[in-house]
Amino acid sequence: MVQEKRGFSLNGYIAFVVLLFLQLLFLGMFLKGYVVAGLLGGILNGLCWLGFFMVQPNQAKVMTLFGSYVGSVRDTGLQWTIPLFARRTISLRIRNFESAKIKVNDNQGNPIEIATIVVWSVTDSAEAVFEVDDYESYVSIQSEAALRNMASSYAYDPMDEDVVALRSHPQQIADKLKQEIQERLGRAGVTVHEARISHLAYAPEIASAMLQRQQASAIIAARAKIVEGAVGMVEMALERLKAQNVVELDEERKAVMVSNLLVVLCGDKSAQPVVNSGSLY
Repeated sequence: MVQEKRGFSLNGYIAFVVLLFLQLLFLGMFLKGYVVAGLLGGILNGLCWLGFFMVQPNQAKVMTLFGSYVGSVRDTGLQWTIPLFARRTISLRIRNFESAKIKVNDNQGNPIEIATIVVWSVTDSAEAVFEVDDYESYVSIQSEAALRNMASSYAYDPMDEDVVALRSHPQQIADKLKQEIQERLGRAGVTVHEARISHLAYAPEIASAMLQRQQASAIIAARAKIVEGAVGMVEMALERLKAQNVVELDEERKAVMVSNLLVVLCGDKSAQPVVNSGSLY
């Protein structure tokens, strides 16, 4: 692997003063009659002016000499290096990448649509240039491949409270996705700072059926809660009637009372009262 190393460069302002002084020196030699020395020195000095380049903040200049990597320069401002060095600019700034919505089956076989946002930056300029052909395209393709692999490893909805699912455990899924993408992009000199799911839904062909299943699950959970509360209220009512000696009820009448209370408490609609004008029995 080609890893980043510091390349040769000098402060551009100092190099400017030195080259200007040498240019005047060679010009003086030419005027004083040292034509050959002044001319050759002036030509070589003129070629040295091609060694100036500018480095912006959060940028790196990857330098090569006849196809060989000779180092990278990260020092900002005006810099000077050997003019024969070919220089390529690499941005080290943090970037956002949002993948397209892809369709994949979760580990239950349900087709889902999923997309992600990846925050990344180049941390090794040499690897980004020489280890992959196009590091930006590499980030895009490998991020989608990692997202597809991760999504197929988890269920959309949790089958149990302890089971990690795409919808119920967003932070754990984000950490797993970041780890999976980083493993794929490490060879390209890229560091993943954050990866999160930006879109998650059932595929259109099963969305309505899954919505009905979710609604049914919600209704069942609500009914269970209602029944639990109603049973507690009936139990409390019977205990208070017995404790305060309001009325004595045999087992048959208790069963009727329990049935009526459960109908009132668990019914979807308001109960219609029935006035008993006769005796209790």
